[in-house]
Amino acid sequence: MAYDGLTDQDEPRQGEEVERQLGLPSGAAIRKQRMIVIGEGPGLEVFEIDAEQRAAAGLADFGLNHRSLYWDDIDGSLERLVAAAGGDALFEVHGNGRYEDTPGNGGVYAKAPWGMLIELQTIPEGHYYPESSESEVWMPSPR
Repeated sequence: MAYDGLTDQDEPRQGEEVERQLGLPSGAAIRKQRMIVIGEGPGLEVFEIDAEQRAAAGLADFGLNHRSLYWDDIDGSLERLVAAAGGDALFEVHGNGRYEDTPGNGGVYAKAPWGMLIELQTIPEGHYYPESSESEVWMPSPR
């Protein structure tokens, strides 16, 4: 965690101005806000918002429907994800497909309590590429 932008001890962010700024529905209140740093890569900002809830997008729907994260210890990461977020693993860790099926690879989807799919990946030997490839997929630097 990098920081908490809003905690239980703070007044919720709410009102017409906040609704306009963030595209929130009328009456919504942001209760908690946390910035999480993922290794030396991207950050992830999460919110707890009280508002009318809609179903999350599924993998076949338009829009953001899942987030994929890379882990060295995929089995331990899946256990921690399920324990911390209260989500459900949809399957067990399994081998990846084409161009990711190098030794030690694995992937698994979990469904968060709010419905978003979270994909965990590990590809310790990296990808391989067809001759027609124009670039390589970003991978975390080895530690």
